[in-house]
Amino acid sequence: MKEIVIPFATGLAIFLFGMQLIRIGLEELAAHRMKHFLLRFTKTPLRGFGTGLVATLFLQSSSAVTVLTIGFVNAGLITFAQTVGIILGTNVGTTVTTQILALKVEDFALPLILTGAAFYALPWKKTAALGLAIGGFGCIFLGMEAMQWIAEPIKNRGWVAALMESGVQPVFSGILSGILLTSVIQSGNAVIAITMGFFATGLVPLPFAIAVVLGSNVGTCVTAFLASIGTERAAKQVAVAHLLLNVGGLLLFLPWVGRIAAAAHWLSEDPATQIAHIQTLYNLICSLAVLPFASSFARGVSRILPERDPSWSLRGRHPHPLLKWHQ
Repeated sequence: MKEIVIPFATGLAIFLFGMQLIRIGLEELAAHRMKHFLLRFTKTPLRGFGTGLVATLFLQSSSAVTVLTIGFVNAGLITFAQTVGIILGTNVGTTVTTQILALKVEDFALPLILTGAAFYALPWKKTAALGLAIGGFGCIFLGMEAMQWIAEPIKNRGWVAALMESGVQPVFSGILSGILLTSVIQSGNAVIAITMGFFATGLVPLPFAIAVVLGSNVGTCVTAFLASIGTERAAKQVAVAHLLLNVGGLLLFLPWVGRIAAAAHWLSEDPATQIAHIQTLYNLICSLAVLPFASSFARGVSRILPERDPSWSLRGRHPHPLLKWHQ
């Protein structure tokens, strides 16, 4: 068992550490203007889309951008309607890292780490931040390679074969795996990276891998719901909108998983690149399909979860004892 747990835990830790390094480095390079950027460029759904995409590139986490957006809405800095474009942009922005992972640059992991360390050692602040970002990419490549080491031990134990022969549809087990893994790891990119490695080594079939991609998008919604606990109704609407968009995309693509798998060879001959391209196309199609109707979608969510009447909480309630003497 240790030949599975230790490499996986080590690889995952290195991968997530690399993601944090990239995030810290890029935030520093942006001179901490990300919050101002999010607040300023969200007046239209299209501008919000671009803002969400760019913010996700810098923060390396669609969940982080969504949580930040929920905080802004809760503080009354932006309206719920302005957030729909941001959410759509984050879904596309998160695919950039996946595309980089598909470039097959594992051999450059150590050179990137050493280059990043050299830049970080220089006395200039911006250069040090660039070093963190470069070293972070080296770490995610190294972590991804380490996680692939467990493919052979798992294959030898026959766990995946037993799952595929259990009568459970690979698509549904893949969706469930994607949701659960992303909810636990709190990183859709990490789950996609694991899936790319498993499919590239022949551990899982392509329909299962595609289903994990669909499920991982839904799994990212857990973070948004946790962030919306105890917030105002408008902030909760952001979490509901995030869930509806990702579940809607899953239901839209679910009947087509088999055909997508059959056509995957047209995208690339490389297995890992196929997963990356499928994820990108899936998120791009879903986001662009909703973008023209972002305002209507926002109104629909507002009807599902309407704002409370401010006077509602006071109806039928007795004044607080400390206020009685004012009456």
